[in-house]
Amino acid sequence: MLLSRVRVAPQGLDPQHFHAVMKGDAYGNHQLLWKLFPDDEERPFLFRQEDERTLASNGNPRGIPLFYVLSTTEPVDVPGLLQCETRPFEPKLDIGSRLHFRLRANPVVARRREGESRSRVHDVLMDAKAQARSEKNDDPVAIRGAMDDAAVQWLANKERCERSGYGLLHDPEVTGYRQHVHRRRGKDIRFSSVDYEGALEVLDPRRFLSSLASGIGRSRAFGCGMWMIRRA
Repeated sequence: MLLSRVRVAPQGLDPQHFHAVMKGDAYGNHQLLWKLFPDDEERPFLFRQEDERTLASNGNPRGIPLFYVLSTTEPVDVPGLLQCETRPFEPKLDIGSRLHFRLRANPVVARRREGESRSRVHDVLMDAKAQARSEKNDDPVAIRGAMDDAAVQWLANKERCERSGYGLLHDPEVTGYRQHVHRRRGKDIRFSSVDYEGALEVLDPRRFLSSLASGIGRSRAFGCGMWMIRRA
């Protein structure tokens, strides 16, 4: 695997794409980062958008997005638009390794209504909100707590943990809930994302490395599912 920090040159974007990058348009960013992999027919990367933390000449934060990209093939700079700093990413993990993590994920739950043959996928947080209201709970603080708890339980789900080879050391912090909508070919692409920050223990190194490489959860093409890890 290769981990890249990708900076954007705003002057290389037309006004429409500049606005899309600045507002964190997931679909637009996905299309932009594809330019780094001109020879790949299938998406070889995961990405996460952050804010540029360096300072401008006046001492103020630059406020320009940058991206962390995890890929199986090496990205190629796009002169005047995208610049990459790339290094190998080959973490050495053992059973019991402890890691701090940050993760932007799209937590969903499948529910089947009576009389329907197929389950429908629902946003975990909105599902918890609807459940609270169905129980006549209109307290905003309680509803927010139920939504955050549902997000935590999604990441702490026993089957998901076993499948991905990790265990949470404590309940992670949940922030940054956002609903995304992008219209493409007359249809809306809709998904939500939430940010997690916490600590985990590696229970199965092979499975966790696979989870690092492939990401976790849905909407991985749109900036979700990429683990950001460091040693605890």
